[in-house]
Amino acid sequence: MTRCVLNLNPTPANVSDADEAPNVLPVLSSSATNINSRKLMQVPWDHSGKHPGNRPFWSLLTNTVDIAWSYLFRRVEIDHEPTHEGGLVYASIHINGLVDPLAIMKSQSRRIISIGRHDIMTMPVIGWLTRRMGSQPVIRKAEIEGGFADKELATKINQRSMLTMANCIASGHAAIVMPEGKSHQDSHLHALRTGPLRFTLNAASIAHHRGLDNPMIQPVGLHYRCHHWFRTDIYVEFGEPLIIPLVGEEETHRRVSEGEWIEPPAEHVIPLKEELFDKLSPITPDAPDWETYRAWHLLGHRRANQDGSRLSSYKEEVLAAREVRDSSPTDSVLNKAREAAQILHSHDLDSRSLDSEGRIKRESSFVSAILGSLLMLLSSPISIPSTGLQAFIGWYVGDRTDEGVDARTTHHMIGAVFSPLLMWPLISFIAGIFVVGLEPVLLAFVILSLPVFHISNLVFLRGYDLWVDYGDAKRRNSLANSEEGRRLEEVTTQIDSELVVLK
Repeated sequence: MTRCVLNLNPTPANVSDADEAPNVLPVLSSSATNINSRKLMQVPWDHSGKHPGNRPFWSLLTNTVDIAWSYLFRRVEIDHEPTHEGGLVYASIHINGLVDPLAIMKSQSRRIISIGRHDIMTMPVIGWLTRRMGSQPVIRKAEIEGGFADKELATKINQRSMLTMANCIASGHAAIVMPEGKSHQDSHLHALRTGPLRFTLNAASIAHHRGLDNPMIQPVGLHYRCHHWFRTDIYVEFGEPLIIPLVGEEETHRRVSEGEWIEPPAEHVIPLKEELFDKLSPITPDAPDWETYRAWHLLGHRRANQDGSRLSSYKEEVLAAREVRDSSPTDSVLNKAREAAQILHSHDLDSRSLDSEGRIKRESSFVSAILGSLLMLLSSPISIPSTGLQAFIGWYVGDRTDEGVDARTTHHMIGAVFSPLLMWPLISFIAGIFVVGLEPVLLAFVILSLPVFHISNLVFLRGYDLWVDYGDAKRRNSLANSEEGRRLEEVTTQIDSELVVLK
C-alpha cells in the first residue's frame, strides 16, 4: 500500500453557495448497475424505531473498526463529540469512499444507522458487513434514469429505507449521511440531494408525535492530508448543528409515526438543504481546486513562521488554511503559492518540507531507514502470514478499481476490517492445530494470538512510517539540489516578502 500521485481535474471557480454547486449524476460503476432486487427486499428494516442491525455484531464491529483505524491513519485528531439527547444526523463531504462513514463512526460513541448505494448492501463481502450493521439501501436517480432499475421497485426500496432511517433517528440513534449522493474528487461540495433532508424532517415529526427529543443535523468536516494515500493524517471536525424544524399538522405526524411515508413539502425541504450546504461548506476544503487548497496550506505555514510559531499538527494546518481562504489573499501571492505548492506536491512533499526561512529542509534520515527496516523485519514473521495477503489484495484492487481514486482506500479499509473479523481467527486456528493440536487449549491459543497479530502489525506499520520518512527526506534532498528546488526557494522568498508588506 504505497502512495500515489494523481492529477485531479480543477474546477474553474470557487463554490460559495448551493446554487453554484455542481449538480451532476454520478458515473456508475459496474456494481452500481447491477440491481439485485431479491437481496434488496431481504435487507433488514424496522419502522418501530428499533435499530435493524445486529447488536452483538455492532459491538464486535466497533472493536474491529478501532483496529482498522490504527492501520489506515498515521496521525488522528478528533473534536469533542457533540452532546445532544435526541437523534443526530451526521453529514459530511464525500471524497473518500467508505472511509468517510468509518471516520464519522469512529469519532462518536452512538450506534449508527446509515443509508447508501444499493449495491453496498448486496455485494458479496461488503454487503455481508453492511446488512448486519443495519445499513439501508437506496436506488439513486442515476440508476433509474440509466434504465438499470425499475421505478416502482426503487420507490418501494427508497421509501422503506427512509422510513427506517426516520424512525431510528427519532428514537435517538445516530445516522450517517453523505448528502451529495455520491463520492467524488472535487475540493468542494457538490449539490446536495433532498433525500436526507426529507427523512430528517419526517424524523422530527415522529419524535414530536412520540414525545421524544427533537433530532438535529450535525455537519462534520472530514479533513485528510491526502485522502487517497494509505497512512495519511486525518482531522475530524464538528461544525454548528442545525435544528430540524417541525412541519405539518398533527395528523401528518401521526400518519408518519404509524409507518406511512409522507413527502415533506418542497418549501420546507429546500431551505433546510440550503442551510445545511451553508453550514457544511465552510468546514470542507471549499476551494476551486486542490492546487489552490494546497497553496492555502503553504501560505498558512508561511504566515505562522512570520509570527514566530509553527504549525505542529494537521488540525492547525487545516484551520490556518481556512484563515488564508477567508482572508482572500492577493492574486500575486496566491499564484506564487500555487506554483510552490505544486512543485512540492509533484515530489510527494508538502509545506512541512520548508524551514522558517523558506529553504528546503536538508537532513539525513538514514537512522529512520535502518530502524524502520529493522522493525518491519522483526515483525514480518507474524504480520505477513496473518495480514500480508489481505494487505496485498487491498493495495492491488484499490489501485485497479473502476470506482475512482476515492474508492482506493475503501479497499484498504476492507482488508483492515476483515483481517481481525474473519482472517485472523481462521489463520490462528489453522496454526494452532499444528502447534497444540486439537486440544482444549486450542481455543486459548486462538484468543491469545489475536492481540499478538495486532501488536505485530502496529510494530510493522511503525517501521513502515519510518521508512516513508526516509523516502521523504531523500526526495527533499534531491529537490534541494535541483533547478526546481532553487525555483521553489526563490518563489517562497518572494511570498514571504509580499506577506510582510501585506501585514
